Amino acid sequence: MSQDFSVNDSVSNLWDKLDGWLDAIILKIPNFIVAVLVMVVFYFLARLISKLVKRFLLKKIGQESIRQMLGKLIFAIVLLIGFFIALGVMELDKALTSILAGAGVIGLAVGLALQGTLNNTFSGLVLSFLPKIRIGDFVKTNDIEGFVTEISLRNIVLRKTDNEYVVIPNSKVVEEPFENYSWSERSRISVSCGVGYESDLQKVEDLVLKIIGENFEQRENEGIEFFFTEFGDSSINFITRFWISCKAPKPKLEAQHKAIKLIKMHFDDADINIPFPIRTLDFGKNKLQMNSSSD
Repeated sequence: MSQDFSVNDSVSNLWDKLDGWLDAIILKIPNFIVAVLVMVVFYFLARLISKLVKRFLLKKIGQESIRQMLGKLIFAIVLLIGFFIALGVMELDKALTSILAGAGVIGLAVGLALQGTLNNTFSGLVLSFLPKIRIGDFVKTNDIEGFVTEISLRNIVLRKTDNEYVVIPNSKVVEEPFENYSWSERSRISVSCGVGYESDLQKVEDLVLKIIGENFEQRENEGIEFFFTEFGDSSINFITRFWISCKAPKPKLEAQHKAIKLIKMHFDDADINIPFPIRTLDFGKNKLQMNSSSD
């Protein structure tokens, strides 16, 4: 009998507790609705302020990656302010204090578990403010070449010349050397060729220097270089180097294409031979006799 009375008391106490929670939830519904509205308003407000800051206040910053990173940072700050206001509306200020108190321990555990992610995040901040790499630059890193299309907190996105996109973790770019072909407005390219052993080498050199000088502008402190490099199997080989305006791979290929065509055309006009190796295959006397008899 006493056992039945104890169970009934427990059930009664449970229902009283649930009833009290239900009343509290019902009373908090208006606060909850207001809190949700606050978060929605601050979300759109954060987006608006972020766009305005990137468009007007950060206009003088030429680096697109810095503008993007600061825009995201401002968006997060405004949204965080809205979150704190929403907690105040819900009268959860004390809960917020408890959350902040436990954030240190949780942050340490998360930091140990996400070392690679945090490394990429800090590397992303470094890349965003690094003037040596910008949105739109053509770079080579980790044996991958492409145009920089995005620098985020986790990775950098390159668009290769074949229009394929490659996502590289930021830490890989920061820790490894990278080449930025867009950093300099002028670049030097090389064209190699060979002439026959019977050729007048001085005539060859003068003609190549004339061809390049007439078709590719060389600025002050720049010049055309010409060097014979070796006695090849069938030719005397040379290399010529000259400067062009270039910030991407396509102008280099176009300049090499043009130079090769011009050198070939002028060599033909001047009767300068560009030899190519000839190989003779010897199948043996018996083999040849057998072939001739079969014919």
